[in-house]
Amino acid sequence: MSLTSWRRMEAVFSAAFSLCFLVTTGVHGDSLTVLQSPEFVSFQKGDWPVSGEKIPDLVALTMGFSVQEDLSWPGLQAGPLFQRPRANVLVVVRGVDSLALPQSVASYPLENPVPFNLDSVAETVHSLFAEDTPVVLQLAPSEERLYMLGKANAVFEDLPVTLQQIRARLSQDGSVLASLPLNSLSRNAEADLLFLSEVQVLHDITALLQRHRHLAKDHSPDLYSLELSGLEELSRLYGQDSPQYRDATAILASVLQKSNPGSPYNLAYKYNFHYAVVFNIVLWLMIALALAVIVVGYNLWNMDPGYDSIIYRMTNQKIRMD
Repeated sequence: MSLTSWRRMEAVFSAAFSLCFLVTTGVHGDSLTVLQSPEFVSFQKGDWPVSGEKIPDLVALTMGFSVQEDLSWPGLQAGPLFQRPRANVLVVVRGVDSLALPQSVASYPLENPVPFNLDSVAETVHSLFAEDTPVVLQLAPSEERLYMLGKANAVFEDLPVTLQQIRARLSQDGSVLASLPLNSLSRNAEADLLFLSEVQVLHDITALLQRHRHLAKDHSPDLYSLELSGLEELSRLYGQDSPQYRDATAILASVLQKSNPGSPYNLAYKYNFHYAVVFNIVLWLMIALALAVIVVGYNLWNMDPGYDSIIYRMTNQKIRMD
């Protein structure tokens, strides 16, 4: 992959779990944009450039891993030792200057946007949490490049990964074609189908992660990486001023925002099927302990020291006089 093909890229760490703490970050128009991060991962707003080759190290640091070379970058502050994100989702979008992503934490200039991957981070996750079989998924549909590790082999076993499989998925029930406003995009043009296929993959991954929310509750951090080049093809074929390109960027921005909608009502998490069992155990245990305290207190209050206490009964009641 040539360096020029990476000059315009956008990477977005979008939240795929609603129950997970996720670091969400993005790179667009030679810039790094943080869409969302948990409270214990602090990104500071400022105009501090970051090198493209350092993005894997930045991802590793947000997940609590050590890196070979010290990353002296003020945009990320050190967080608590025992609070780390449970998953990190990276979506690299090539061929776009910017996306209309209103919800963001911070944005930083990107220097030297060389091609990068998260192979080193994936190896660290696998080596540190091999027994917990963490989920590691790296996918580039346009290149039909796929890497799955751990529980990802079971969760994403039915995920279409080749372009032929994805385009067949577009004609099935529940495809994105039925819900997206295509407008100027065509279902027959090659570049349009590539973009729509990538949106379909992003949609399917999000749906699978929503279905398997239990993955967020294990002790091993998960890693997801998705590379999209459909916008780059649309830009090359139609130009960035074309309606096809404008419609595609609007669709992609909307899909990425829907990946992490959040809740404005500060709702609590949903109860699982263990809730009734745990509630009854705690309830009756507390009632039993409260009754035990009352009974013990009552008996102590009404105890006859001379008759009921072995201490007083075994003690000589007469005072010896010498």
